[in-house]
Amino acid sequence: MLRSSLSGAFLLLLFFLSAVSCGTKREEDVRVVSVTIEPQRYFAEKVGGEHFKVNVVVPAGQSPETYDPVPRQMMEIGRSAAYLQIGCIGFEQAWMENIRANNPDLPVFDLSAGMDMIGGGKEDGHDDEDGNGHHHDGADPHIWSSIQGARIIAGNVLNAFVTLDEKNRPLYEENYTRLMAEIKATEDSIACLLHPVLSRAFIIYHPALTYFAEDFNLTQLCIETDGKEPSPAQLMELTDVARNHNARIVFVQQEFDTKNAEIIARETGCRLVRINPLAYDWPEEMIRIAKALSDE
Repeated sequence: MLRSSLSGAFLLLLFFLSAVSCGTKREEDVRVVSVTIEPQRYFAEKVGGEHFKVNVVVPAGQSPETYDPVPRQMMEIGRSAAYLQIGCIGFEQAWMENIRANNPDLPVFDLSAGMDMIGGGKEDGHDDEDGNGHHHDGADPHIWSSIQGARIIAGNVLNAFVTLDEKNRPLYEENYTRLMAEIKATEDSIACLLHPVLSRAFIIYHPALTYFAEDFNLTQLCIETDGKEPSPAQLMELTDVARNHNARIVFVQQEFDTKNAEIIARETGCRLVRINPLAYDWPEEMIRIAKALSDE
């Protein structure tokens, strides 16, 4: 009886160790890639599926324009199979040179490659290329707020994963095709929501929707000027411009102070609406922004 119990316990222990061993092997088979912001994680997970785990460097609620990573995060980047940068956002401008220097063998893929950037570029007297030809100094980095930007990002994510893992190319291409269909459906939903909108202007503190406005023939009026708080005179001027454009909404983001946005909303009679362009769920947030604009 005792021998039977011991035998059963031994078999149970072997089963447990086997399960743990298999689980560990599966984790080892999944490689890690690092990205800067949450929307990139959305696109990367859609294309990479279960073959890549995505490490986001800038935590939710923090501004990727000013965030400084902690040592633990730099170590996680160093253990990654690759870094997928969004292009030229503040964090990357401040830290990518350091990341490259400390990890010379780390592949870095620029997800903005091939994007027609707004602002910056040689025509503005800026150098638009780094060592990889994709830095775009002075350009607006918020390409994920654009339908075309989303397509560019998806294509560059596909190229990155195929480069890192050629044997699973068919899987990544299949996932990419589904993602492109999702982006098209999102575009159609936004176009439908915005079609009857009479007021084509909106106010926003930080200019995170430049490409969104470009896609859908909207006018973005920004409270922030060159990354700085506006002066009282600039606030008065913006108030007048907003009235002339018949703006009806002021967008605010959790990463930025809302004081000046609240002043503008009071003076113009606009609705104050909190948005999160850095949200993980890209289609949901883009459609939510469109719904806010259509709800006049």
